[in-house]
Amino acid sequence: MSELLALVLYIATLGLTGSICVSAAFLPILNRGCSQSLEHALAAARRLHSYYDKDRGMYSENYYQWTDSNALEDVQNLMLLSGSDAYRETSESSYLARAALDPGTDWNSWLGKYNDDTQWHVLSLWRMSDYRRRRGSDPRPYLAAAERMYDIISAHWDDECGGGLWWTTEHTYKNAITNEQFLLLSAAGYLRNHNQTYLDNANNVWQWLRHSGMRNHQGLFNDGLNFTSCHNNGQTTWTYNQGLVASGLGALSAATGDKALLDEAEITLDATINHLTTNGILRETCDKDTNEGKNCDGDQQIFKGLWTKHLMYYLEFANEPHRAQKYSQFLGAQSAAIYRHATNTTSGDIGSVWYTPNQAGSIFSYKTVTSGLAAHIAAAKYGAC
Repeated sequence: MSELLALVLYIATLGLTGSICVSAAFLPILNRGCSQSLEHALAAARRLHSYYDKDRGMYSENYYQWTDSNALEDVQNLMLLSGSDAYRETSESSYLARAALDPGTDWNSWLGKYNDDTQWHVLSLWRMSDYRRRRGSDPRPYLAAAERMYDIISAHWDDECGGGLWWTTEHTYKNAITNEQFLLLSAAGYLRNHNQTYLDNANNVWQWLRHSGMRNHQGLFNDGLNFTSCHNNGQTTWTYNQGLVASGLGALSAATGDKALLDEAEITLDATINHLTTNGILRETCDKDTNEGKNCDGDQQIFKGLWTKHLMYYLEFANEPHRAQKYSQFLGAQSAAIYRHATNTTSGDIGSVWYTPNQAGSIFSYKTVTSGLAAHIAAAKYGAC
C-alpha cells in the first residue's frame, strides 16, 4: 500500500470513528498544509531509508548518534503525519529503540559526554513513543528511557555564570543549544508527565537564557558564553539555535498559559528570516554553492532542517491560526527551494545548499537528506504551496 493511499484510508477512518484523544505533549496533527510538500517528504524518506543499516539500526556509517536520532525523529514525524507504517522498524530495531527496549541498558555508560546529544535522543524517544501509542503498542519503555536521560543531564546544572546546563560532562562551556533543548524538554516533559520539577526547570532555564546575554541586538542567539567572563562569545548564530528556543518557548507557553512567551519566540524566528536567509531561503554561514573554501561539517549540515522542524513544533504548541499563517509562505518556500535547488531528481538525494542552484558546493549525505525531510514535513503541515 502506498503512503498516500495509507493517508487517505487513515483520514477516512478518523471520519468514521470521530476524534482521537491522546496524552502526548505534541503529537502531530494531520496534514493541513501543502500536499506537494508531503509528496516530497515521502520521497525524501524513501531515499533516507536507503542509508539505513538494519543490522546496526543506524543511518550513519560512523556511529554519529545525534544526527541519527534526528533522522529517526523525522521518520516518526512522517509516519504520524501520513498514517503510514512504512518505517515501523525504526521504532523497534534502531540502535536507540534497542537500547530503550532493553531493561538492562546502563544509560550512564551508553550516553557520551555531550549533554546536547543526550537531549536529541530524548526528543527521538518521545516521537517513537507517540508512534507506538498511535499503533496501540506500549510506549512506556521509550518514556522510561527518556526520563532516565533527562535525570542524567539535569545533574549538570549549576550556578556558574548564574545558572545554566553545561554542554558536556567536562563542564567547560555553557552554550545556547544545550539550554534551549533543556527548556524544550522541561516544558514539553511537563506537558507529558505533569511533574512539577520539569516545569520549575523550564521556568528557571528560560529566565537564565533571557538574562544570559546570548541573544544579541539582532534578536539572534550566538553560540554560547565565554568561559572566563560569562559574556556572549559572539560566535556564529546558527539557525538551529533560533529554532530550538522557539519550540521551547512554545511548550512553556502551553504549560503556563503565558502568551507573552510566544512573542518572545517570534523575536528570534523573525530575526532568522531577516538575517539568516539568502533569496528568502535559509542559509548557514558555511553554506556555499561552489566548492571554494570550507563548507559545512557533519554537524552543521542538519541545522536548517532542525530550524524548520522546531518552527513546526512551535506552531503546534502555540495552536493559534494567525501564527501558523504568518510563517506559512516561508515554510512553503523552503520546501519548494529544496526540491528545485537541492534535490537530485535521479537519485533522490538532497544536498546542503537550498538557497540557489548547486554549482559543486552542495554536500550530499544522509544528514542533508534528513534536513530536507524535516523541512518538507514542516511545510506539509503548515506551509503554503
